[in-house]
Amino acid sequence: MPLALTKLVFLGVSYICITMSKNNELRCSFCGRQKKDTNVLIAGITGHICDSCILQANSIVDEEINQKATKSLETNLTLLKPTEIKESLDQYVIGQDEAKKVFAVAVYNHYKRLLQKTDEDEIEIEKSNVILVGKTGTGKTLLAKTIAKMLNVPFCIADATVLTEAGYVGEDVESILSRLLQAADYDVNAAQQGIVFIDEIDKVARKSDNPSITRDVSGEGVQQALLKLLEGTVVSVPPQGGRKHPEQKMIQIDTKNILFVCGGAFAGIEQIIKRRVKTQSLGFARKDSEAIADKENLLQYINPTDLKAYGLIPELIGRFPVLSFLNPLDAKTLRSILTEPKNALIKQYKKLFKIDNVELEFEEEVFDFIVERAVEFKLGARGLRSICEAILNDAMFDIPADSSVTKLEVTLKYAQEKFGKSKISRLKVA
Repeated sequence: MPLALTKLVFLGVSYICITMSKNNELRCSFCGRQKKDTNVLIAGITGHICDSCILQANSIVDEEINQKATKSLETNLTLLKPTEIKESLDQYVIGQDEAKKVFAVAVYNHYKRLLQKTDEDEIEIEKSNVILVGKTGTGKTLLAKTIAKMLNVPFCIADATVLTEAGYVGEDVESILSRLLQAADYDVNAAQQGIVFIDEIDKVARKSDNPSITRDVSGEGVQQALLKLLEGTVVSVPPQGGRKHPEQKMIQIDTKNILFVCGGAFAGIEQIIKRRVKTQSLGFARKDSEAIADKENLLQYINPTDLKAYGLIPELIGRFPVLSFLNPLDAKTLRSILTEPKNALIKQYKKLFKIDNVELEFEEEVFDFIVERAVEFKLGARGLRSICEAILNDAMFDIPADSSVTKLEVTLKYAQEKFGKSKISRLKVA
């Protein structure tokens, strides 16, 4: 019987293979092994392939896909040096120099790790997830959003308050990745190299150290569910979000190259820090180097043990090697936030009025008035917008219908009058 010749094309390489010997014995069309020397020999239309060649081909395909993903990242990513990242952040975020430095280094090291070539020593660099602690309105979300836009990588914000343990009312932790996938236009490779910002992480703190008859499904249960997600695992994600069900089509996402950034106000954690550093010392005043210089901003002395005492489990804290804080905003910083950044609040309102062909001007005393009220209400940078809305709301309502108005000058008297009529002025601050 003549030998059967088979021509196969694999990864652009042509193979002329013998599929059957003179003794009618089946052989692998790639390596030539007889059927008895293989575990599995799979038959095709014109040839056969053994299990060893399948495994080898699979590794070749994986390598090709990884190389394409790395090339795609190199093409799309705008990786700046840490000093350049901080300089760019300075244009949008006022103050918070310590947090900017820590965040810039963590992000730079993370994407430098993704762009590295495989070395002979095979040293694998672990990713550096970040946790930011700061009072409301200090710029936690703005930092993460600005740095993702700067690097041109997919970015999403998830709220930890709606997350619950699997099987309970609320959202699964996998819904976080659904948002990231949507932000990447369903490009799985791009999503696997994005940034996820989990806000309000302090809301999933363990409710109590005492055992309870009910499960803590929105507290410690969520922390346990986040562990594998943060460290790196392949997750089945529903494309449209929501709960999983058996007949739903899933998308596989590997989280090992996703940078997770968590932020939280951690209300009351100052008391934990205060007890640890013993600011209320008895006897003689402390004069050593451990004495606390700034008792008004205790967050600068935060460390992982404080987060553990607050209610985060050690396993979760260990997956956030980078811990930083954001300073509370004083009057000087709020004044700068109001007018200096590229997207400053006053610049935004001027642009809104300009669309209606109205020139908006402010007296300098108005800025001081807005800042004083923001400090009084203790709402951080978000409080600035609420006060500006109260002052300008009537003008924004009336002016679009009156084409004769071409200029609006906001004086101190005008600002005080409009703010005094608003409901926000009746807030009582404890």
